[in-house]
Amino acid sequence: MATNPKSNRTTENDVKEAQREARKAKAEAAKARAEAVAARAKHVGVGQLSGFVEFIREKGVVGLAVGLAIGTAATGVVTQIVTAVVTPTVSLLLGLFGLQNLDSLNFVAKRAMDGTPLITYAVGDLIDALIKFLAVAAVIYFVIIGLKLDKLDKKKE
Repeated sequence: MATNPKSNRTTENDVKEAQREARKAKAEAAKARAEAVAARAKHVGVGQLSGFVEFIREKGVVGLAVGLAIGTAATGVVTQIVTAVVTPTVSLLLGLFGLQNLDSLNFVAKRAMDGTPLITYAVGDLIDALIKFLAVAAVIYFVIIGLKLDKLDKKKE
């Protein structure tokens, strides 16, 4: 049996063409899978982003952030006022009772045998911190009430 060289070339061309079509089909399938994955990722990302935005709107997170920033700035100012005005005034009043300043209200527990200091109870520092706290709280309260910022929040239905 003799083989026809012309038919043999056709068979080789058919095989090569089939291989090209198979590679092309694989590439198209991979592209379709990638597009499907991208579409799912985009859908999930948009859903999560819209959920995040809704959370911020519902819970008033922006207002909380603004309040935190203003409160932090107000704390610095009020602390300075307390340090410059209130603490010296308290020290002046303590001078009427024979004490120099709030630091003189600190108590030191000493060892009975030789009198070496064991523990210092910083009561004066505690009173100073309480004065600063109350001053900051009062300023923030009066700012909120004075500017009627408490009316900005929506009532929940």
